[in-house]
Amino acid sequence: QVRVAESGGGLVQPGGSLRLSCAAFGFTLEQYAIAWFRQTPGKEREAVSCIGTSEPQEYYADFAKGRFTSSSDNHENRVYLQMNNLEPEDTAVYYCATGWPTCGPMDYGRWSAFSSWGQGTQVTVAS
Repeated sequence: QVRVAESGGGLVQPGGSLRLSCAAFGFTLEQYAIAWFRQTPGKEREAVSCIGTSEPQEYYADFAKGRFTSSSDNHENRVYLQMNNLEPEDTAVYYCATGWPTCGPMDYGRWSAFSSWGQGTQVTVAS
């Protein structure tokens, strides 16, 4: 069964860093890309980042470029989202999702292509 599970959220001060982890089960990172999304109550879900092994291999939302970095550990079958210089506006529940071989759906907003979603991990940026 294909599934993913996030971890690593928490409370961090503005300007701080967090590293989220997404563990993959039932598939390998060569088979499917892993995408990151976030959502705040009352707001629409936002795409954050994506990493995969087939083109297009990565995606970053404009707000994530230069601050967030996705990486993968094929041995651990896990993807990480390193978030630096965090701002209060980054406060959200972060989800990882999978089920598509590439990050292509990120460019077109076709997020339903990612059929398996984790439960989410809360990130709070506050002083």
